[in-house]
Amino acid sequence: MNRRHFLRFSAVAATSLYASQGFVTQPKDDQTVSEVAFAEKKPLITYSNRPPLLETPIEYFDRAVTPNELFFVRWHMPIIPTVKWIDGFHLSVQGEVENSLFLSMKNLKNDFTPVEITAVVQCGGNSRSAFHPTPVGIQWGNGAMGCAKFKGVRLKEILEKAKLTDNAKWLLFGGGDKPVKADIPDFQRELSIHELRDDIIVAYEQNGEDIPFLNGYPLRLIIPGYFADSWVKQLDSITVTKEYTPSFFMDVAYRMPKNGCRCEEPQKKVKESEPLSWMEVKSVIAKPKNHAKYKAGSNIQIKGVAFDGGSGIAKVEISLDGGASWKETNLGKELGKYAFRVFTYNLKPLNKGKLTIMARATNNKGQTQPFAHEIGWNHGGYAYNGIDTIELEIV
Repeated sequence: MNRRHFLRFSAVAATSLYASQGFVTQPKDDQTVSEVAFAEKKPLITYSNRPPLLETPIEYFDRAVTPNELFFVRWHMPIIPTVKWIDGFHLSVQGEVENSLFLSMKNLKNDFTPVEITAVVQCGGNSRSAFHPTPVGIQWGNGAMGCAKFKGVRLKEILEKAKLTDNAKWLLFGGGDKPVKADIPDFQRELSIHELRDDIIVAYEQNGEDIPFLNGYPLRLIIPGYFADSWVKQLDSITVTKEYTPSFFMDVAYRMPKNGCRCEEPQKKVKESEPLSWMEVKSVIAKPKNHAKYKAGSNIQIKGVAFDGGSGIAKVEISLDGGASWKETNLGKELGKYAFRVFTYNLKPLNKGKLTIMARATNNKGQTQPFAHEIGWNHGGYAYNGIDTIELEIV
């Protein structure tokens, strides 16, 4: 545990009330990058080889678009397909439709209008390591996310071709993240017909190339603004139903407390919960690296990215005095309301000692990131969006 984490941990854990209710600090930032790279990837922070669980190192969030080879990977099942016979692949659309569809990649690319959207992909458990006591799940730092330009076809257009019946109420999505035993539930996600939007697409390209295999090749469901848990990888089936279909990954996993604080106590889970959906406003500092040393009088550039669930970023501010005052940063070009927005801020510290730097984003709805300690604990360690904090040593 580094000094920053220890101080925050000690101050809160000293109060038995906080310890019993759970509390939130800063995510860990001292992970080691693997020496071995997966196919189509550069070496990343590796939590597991099977299933592949790879995190993007924080320093790569100094740009608006995350390169494919640096993109994080979140797989659920231990064995994934390693080969796709693309000539035999098809996307099926069945159920409450007048025309059942079996769409090849050629059909999707030639028979539908291609569209592009730049959007953030973020695991619901990103930054889970900030929650104490530790929730079950991967103890991600801030790097279980990325932003890419996706190309594909509108889900609405596919469904229009299938012609939904009057009974169509739900969409059940299945993909290549499948279990190896019959008694383990499939990874499936579900949307209400009322959640359909023009910007939900079935993508076959990521950043101008085929989607990387570990990120969902050959097709991935893209739901901009939603956490990535609903972005089904290796999408191969859409089943339109009249009734909601119960499933583990909708009814048990990836759920948040349904109350004002979206929080609960470690020993007392709330009874009412709801599936993860929209992302909250968030920013992270990519550079400089936490605990870096600089000589007094050095020119230092603070750089990072901010995003939210689709209203867009209005401003990102920096504090050098523990949050007592805030100064606006310079924002980079907006690539779309769902995309990363780069921010930069230059400073020249003259005094020696520890320098704490905080970054907070505000979206176009006026919603601002909370301090980490203001976030309520939840059993899944989901949806962390605390003000990011680093500490520099000025010598």
